[in-house]
Amino acid sequence: MGQMTRHLLIFSFLLTTGCSTITGWFSDDEFDPREPVELEKITEQVKLKSRWSRGVGDGQGEGLLKINPVLVGDSLYVASAEGRVMSVDPESGRVRWKQDLELALSGGIGHHGNSIFVGASEGLVMRLDADSGAEIWRAPVSGEVLSAPQGNGRYVIAQTYDGKLMGFDYENGEVRWTYTSDVPVLTLRGTGTPMILGDNAIAGFADGKVVAINLRSGNVAWEVRVAIPQGRSEIERIVDIDGSMALSGSELYVASYQGRLAAIDTRSGRRLWQRNVSSVSGVGVGFGNVYVADDDGTVSAFLRNGQGVRWQNIDLGFRDLSRPTPINSYVAVVDFEGYLHLLSQVDGDIVGRIKVDSGGARADMLTRGNRLFVFTNDGALKAYDVEARN
Repeated sequence: MGQMTRHLLIFSFLLTTGCSTITGWFSDDEFDPREPVELEKITEQVKLKSRWSRGVGDGQGEGLLKINPVLVGDSLYVASAEGRVMSVDPESGRVRWKQDLELALSGGIGHHGNSIFVGASEGLVMRLDADSGAEIWRAPVSGEVLSAPQGNGRYVIAQTYDGKLMGFDYENGEVRWTYTSDVPVLTLRGTGTPMILGDNAIAGFADGKVVAINLRSGNVAWEVRVAIPQGRSEIERIVDIDGSMALSGSELYVASYQGRLAAIDTRSGRRLWQRNVSSVSGVGVGFGNVYVADDDGTVSAFLRNGQGVRWQNIDLGFRDLSRPTPINSYVAVVDFEGYLHLLSQVDGDIVGRIKVDSGGARADMLTRGNRLFVFTNDGALKAYDVEARN
């Protein structure tokens, strides 16, 4: 179990049991087979050139959150756990506007049209004006919102930590429907980011299922079990789907903890193929591959057609890697010490590296052209250009 995953698990366990603790995993003099590997020197074939950096409040705060920025057109929207929301020019890093909501945020940021969406720790979903950050409406929900709400102009959807997916009226925030999943006794600290696709809202849950909900009726259109809980203990039976899903055409790629990576046909809900993985960071797609960082630090490129593995990299063992992010001919991941690694999409070799922040960066990275955007846990929003080394 990786360092960050272990912390997520302990945090969730404490929330659900009050004063109980988990002890005895590793004594001071006991060898830990999951100790993060030391980085080895690489031959750099590409370089990451820093372009700009902007501070965004307290970043992810102290609650092991994953508040993802979003890039839309000529605006990069980002939020911090303390409630600061900003719009930044992705080219220059200039702050266009800044809004302090004066409440703690735990999920964000979603976008549609002239609006952005965030979730609050105290159980709120908010729609804000994308040109100013001004509040349009807020709606109470039953639990903490740990991922970005999404909208399509008619509905807004939000997923809560207590296993619900809720649909709201886009214009006024009134609740239209609520889907409730089965919540296991023990779960990781987090939820996946739902998405809107056609007439359906699609979300992954802590019971290992991906469910499509009809936006108009709130009824289940289809559901797919990605992972089956196994083992005697509740820890062994954790199969949360917490990382971001990836969509390519009509195919959805999703990974679970202690479960599988699965490809799903979103038109029918049919599972196309699956592979055993254990991941909490999410899935990336590019170059004909599906990328996933396993909990043990293995980065794998699976062929999109389901015919097997193109390559695997084991050089970053147990370094708690972020969601793999394709950029040009490379795949970017950030580890728990804040090192950003560039892997070749062809063979998985590490061809570039830079330290972006000693505190790490859990949030999903964003790309545009050869530019990579990183939002660190400590609240630095940074832009790097990927350039060939002369």
